[in-house]
Amino acid sequence: MASVPALAKQSSNTPEFNVISPSKCTQAPKVPWLAVATGILIAGCFFIIYRWYQHTYAFTVGLDYFEPEFQTYWMSLLWFQIVVLGAGAVIAPAILWFTRERDLSQLAPQDELWRYYLILSLLALGSVLTMISLGVFAEADAAWHQITIRDTDFTPTHIGLQYFAIPAFAVFLVFGFVWVHTRLPAFTRRISIPAAILVCGPLLMMPNVGFNEWGHAFFYAEELFAAPIHWGFLVFGWSAFGLAGFLMQCLREIRRLTTLDTESAA
Repeated sequence: MASVPALAKQSSNTPEFNVISPSKCTQAPKVPWLAVATGILIAGCFFIIYRWYQHTYAFTVGLDYFEPEFQTYWMSLLWFQIVVLGAGAVIAPAILWFTRERDLSQLAPQDELWRYYLILSLLALGSVLTMISLGVFAEADAAWHQITIRDTDFTPTHIGLQYFAIPAFAVFLVFGFVWVHTRLPAFTRRISIPAAILVCGPLLMMPNVGFNEWGHAFFYAEELFAAPIHWGFLVFGWSAFGLAGFLMQCLREIRRLTTLDTESAA
């Protein structure tokens, strides 16, 4: 096995290590579970507020797209989400790219190991948020269209699901993809195919969002999940299989960083 420098080696003093990691440069890094728990709590509060907004205003001012109240309470929210997520999709990856470290060959092992721990913790956070968002938005969307009349592409539940939750996943994954390929030595000179598959899921699904809305508005009224017009959404689920391959790549690097060279130590 490859020789691994001791974790007590001096840290590279990166901003991520100093700001987020509670570990000292002479200690092995730890998984930031407190940050994960805090993220879940904050996101949970956000989803509760969003769900309260939907429940409060969907049946009072969200049934008719052509009413002025719909434009005030729902279309304003839609445009706000599009502007914020669109700006995030452009600005965040650009910041990561222009602030990338040019030479990662001198990255201390404990810094590199902590970055893999950060990835694992963010994936754990993302998995919890995925289940919450599916329960809050996807199920609500299916129930809404089975009991109300679809009059337009823009409905209260679609504004939450297809114009917020899914694009937010896409922005988050693109941000993570750029971060992985600019902050980790193992991925700076090659593209992680499993990570690319994972990122492409929500991006490839978005054209089906437009097709789904157009079809339901003009020629296809069925709202069952198994309807053929919904089959394109499976791309999002299939792309999640790339997560297993990416995890294996990360675990391989973690194993390398945590394996002691007993011959050198002797």
